[in-house]
Amino acid sequence: MNKAIYPCDLHAHTNRSDGNDSPRELIDNAAAAGLKVVALTDHDIIAPDVIEIDGVQVSPGKYAKQQNLVLLQGIEFSCDTIVEDVHIIALGCNWSHPFFNIEYEASIESKIEGYRELCRLLSEDGMDVNWNHDILLDGRRDEKAVQRKMIFEAMAQKGYADNWSEAKLLVKNTPRYAVKRKKPDPADIIAQIHQSGGVAIMAHPYLVSDQAQCGGKSLSRTDYIENLIKAGLDGIEASYPYDKTSYDGTLTPEQIESEVRAAYEKRLPIISGGSDYHNDGKKGAKRPRQLGERGIELDRFLENPILRRIAGI
Repeated sequence: MNKAIYPCDLHAHTNRSDGNDSPRELIDNAAAAGLKVVALTDHDIIAPDVIEIDGVQVSPGKYAKQQNLVLLQGIEFSCDTIVEDVHIIALGCNWSHPFFNIEYEASIESKIEGYRELCRLLSEDGMDVNWNHDILLDGRRDEKAVQRKMIFEAMAQKGYADNWSEAKLLVKNTPRYAVKRKKPDPADIIAQIHQSGGVAIMAHPYLVSDQAQCGGKSLSRTDYIENLIKAGLDGIEASYPYDKTSYDGTLTPEQIESEVRAAYEKRLPIISGGSDYHNDGKKGAKRPRQLGERGIELDRFLENPILRRIAGI
């Protein structure tokens, strides 16, 4: 496990969505990398209440503390049916709020319908990505666990793209594959996060197209973010490994971080950062995102009263 560059990584995934580590493995790997804080932010599903350690059920937070690690529980919500890659991370919520289960069930229904259709279209065009065999693994994977990244990984494994991010770009740039599953309005998600006592942070803002199509009108990325700020957005991700994702712009991650900080550091209470870790190395990715390769410094974390409250420190 590579040593972390940043001690606080506020964006990471497990196999509860499209990551490859179990929650325990994520905690173990974060501790081994030297992290001080890690946020478990799986897609559209709350973190588990307990994990099994040597046959005993314990809370993930307690187990992380034993590893000298602060674990933040969160969710990354996929939002906006029309605009791609609008993701809102929720931290510090009352996870027993009924909204989270309602939204989880709604997301499952829309994902199954949309992703099955995408597989059908790919297969029609000669890219044999079979829903049952390649995505559900002949019954070994529950339909409820499917994430779109799994389709991109299958495309790459079959040689239709060099890697999952290239497969994502292929789908993104092919109008025929624009199968729009129903996603919630990000303003509604922000409101619900606030009602549950949490904070809402926009993930990877520069994955949103510079000119987004909203209601038949073209809206700049800057204007799109402004609308989220008006809706009550609490924070934005500045440090992010754009060079290892489907970002198709020309700026480096460092240049993007500088731009985001300059634009929003005085306007939003949280400037976040994270690796979007999935441990893709388990699936043979040549340049997998590493825990702590992007994030925030410990002093920035400790100096932020909102993040300290969420962490309980």
